[in-house]
Amino acid sequence: MGGLSLNFLPVEVPGQMPAQWWDEVLGVAVYGGASPTGWPQYVPSVQLAMPPLAGASVACEVWRAHGPLIDGTLGGIRYRRNESVIFGCIELSEGEFAGQDAAESPSGLHRATRSIYERLFMLLDEMRYPGLLRVWNYLPDINLEADGSERYWQFNAGRQDAFIQCGRTTGGNVPAACALGSATGPVALYFIAAREAPLAIENPRQISAYHYPERYGPRSPTFARAGLSRPHGSPLLFVSGTASIVGHETRHHGDAIAQTVESLRNIEAVLAEARRHSVDARFGLQDLAYKVYVRNPDEFEVVQSAFEAHLACDAPVLYLQADVCRSDLLVEVEASAGHEVEYAL
Repeated sequence: MGGLSLNFLPVEVPGQMPAQWWDEVLGVAVYGGASPTGWPQYVPSVQLAMPPLAGASVACEVWRAHGPLIDGTLGGIRYRRNESVIFGCIELSEGEFAGQDAAESPSGLHRATRSIYERLFMLLDEMRYPGLLRVWNYLPDINLEADGSERYWQFNAGRQDAFIQCGRTTGGNVPAACALGSATGPVALYFIAAREAPLAIENPRQISAYHYPERYGPRSPTFARAGLSRPHGSPLLFVSGTASIVGHETRHHGDAIAQTVESLRNIEAVLAEARRHSVDARFGLQDLAYKVYVRNPDEFEVVQSAFEAHLACDAPVLYLQADVCRSDLLVEVEASAGHEVEYAL
């Protein structure tokens, strides 16, 4: 399965693992709480205030790869890598950027996001992993109006500024990504990159996010609907955060069940497009590992039922409570395939 693996585990489990298991851990995202003491300090980890809605009260997303692995820190990004892929994470407080360059941007979030991405690109250039495969972005109060605009718009502006400043394209072959709202905490990012650039996959049912009209913000989001790569020879697919959007418009306002089904229809369209681009990327819904973000916890059970009914198979799924990037979106679904999966929640 290409040498990369994903584990969804209760937070207690990694601490019970032998040292040999940690030797192949690239990095960890912890949802709903903090990393326990006793974890190896050389493993990058990020804590996110997004509680799981089923299973363990605190859950881990663990990415592993065959070694030998090399770890380090550059520009505040903690990373771990092998010859093919690199995992990294960073958390920055917006308060560090308060009052800086206020004439250019009144938003500390804008400046923090730009700094994070500039550091990310510096690391990838320095370590020679130019192929940014997947980025996970989390920030508090994503839908809040502050400093003259919505915070998600400020995030998009900061991200795009960094892409431009670092000589990266802002449309076409851009990475898969998501941006969700956490309950509290700093701006947090983690990523996986490779030696070669992925193939960006778009969804024929949707306008590419980087072509959204200005009604969704003065600066468009910089991500592809999915990314297809082969860092270890076999196809690896990352599906970006996917919601109930057709064209560029939100569908099924106020209906979490219908939004869940529409999100999965969009993922099916992305999978079909991946197959069209590559004959060996024959992934179906049953082949994916999922994270499902639910805005309102009291709607979790109906979302779960709709998700499982449409999927019609067992699949590893981590359900999380989070705010979605548009206030009228109730559900967002992301997925990946082409790697081994262990699910024990």
